[in-house]
Amino acid sequence: MKSAAIIIPEGCREVLLHACCAPCSSAIVEWLLQHGVKPTIFYYNPNIYPQQEYCIRKEESKRHAESLGIRWIDGDYDHEAWQRGVSGLESEPERGRRCEQCFTLRLLATARKAQELGMTFFATTLASSRWKNLEQVNRAGLMAAETVNAQQPSGSVSFWPQNWRKGGLQDRRNQLLKEYHFYNQQYCGCEYSVRQSEALTKPQLRQLMRQAKQRHADQLPSLSADVCRRLSSLLADAKVVMAYWPLPDEVDIRPLLDMLATSGKTVLLPKVTGDETMELHRYTSRDEMAEGAFHIMEPTGPLFAAEEQIDVALIPGVAFDAACHRLGRGKGYYDRFLSRHLTASTSHPSPRLIGVCFPFQRVADVPSETHDVVMDEVVS
Repeated sequence: MKSAAIIIPEGCREVLLHACCAPCSSAIVEWLLQHGVKPTIFYYNPNIYPQQEYCIRKEESKRHAESLGIRWIDGDYDHEAWQRGVSGLESEPERGRRCEQCFTLRLLATARKAQELGMTFFATTLASSRWKNLEQVNRAGLMAAETVNAQQPSGSVSFWPQNWRKGGLQDRRNQLLKEYHFYNQQYCGCEYSVRQSEALTKPQLRQLMRQAKQRHADQLPSLSADVCRRLSSLLADAKVVMAYWPLPDEVDIRPLLDMLATSGKTVLLPKVTGDETMELHRYTSRDEMAEGAFHIMEPTGPLFAAEEQIDVALIPGVAFDAACHRLGRGKGYYDRFLSRHLTASTSHPSPRLIGVCFPFQRVADVPSETHDVVMDEVVS
């Protein structure tokens, strides 16, 4: 790895590294460790919206730090305070005044944390992001250090201004992204960047999710087990559960189905009929399954037509957003079935609709149409 473009400040043996996400910090952390500088990760990003997106990025950053045995510090998530901090700049374009103010707010918190910890140097992975203006980042960092030093002269701090895209780190970042199977966000972070970015079409988002599943292929079994544990607690009081038989790239809920069936609950799985619709059949065991439409395994148990008795419906999806909009595979089977049989009636309550997906399938925005059925919640 080339390193000539990166210069370590004199006397710097440790640094508080503000991390915006795991992909952006990975190559930087590796370089620091290789060159005798001990990093402590400070994850402070109250700009990220929605909170689900924030949590996904946070957990990836924490996972990366734990894998390397380095200290990781969780900053506060106060999005409302951040919004007040950038108030009046909402309509600014990307890389405009709002972004620089955002950098300043986050790096002020980093400088204060460095001073609190007795650390002299702090830096930020914002300087490695393709979405950021390097000059804005450096100005914000230098302003943060100047402000904190003026407020509390003892224990002065220094900002390490560095172009972390140089020295081969950008290429190394892309390599580590694949090696760690990182969740790789598709927008900067705040709601304003989402609105100003080009919206993905449904086909583009499906392609993006296919690529994400390929990157996370080794993790899918353990992620599925985590989702099943969460679903199990949510279904404790349900008597009749509509579910699905998973495709190889979907959350594997088969152990959950077996557990529900053996515990006496009524478990229902869909079966595709010839008129592009679905009907529900009783599931009791894996022995009563046969290959059906699209080579998907379908139940051979008795037909179940009393949809009003369904308490909870577990619905798979390609992607879900914070508003619980669902992106399907494009055939429309679930939307047609749900709108006709589960959500249209006014004579009985609709069942609780739970979208089921892997964490990396939670996205900022899913393109939606009037006929798309919205979930009540999403479990990932």
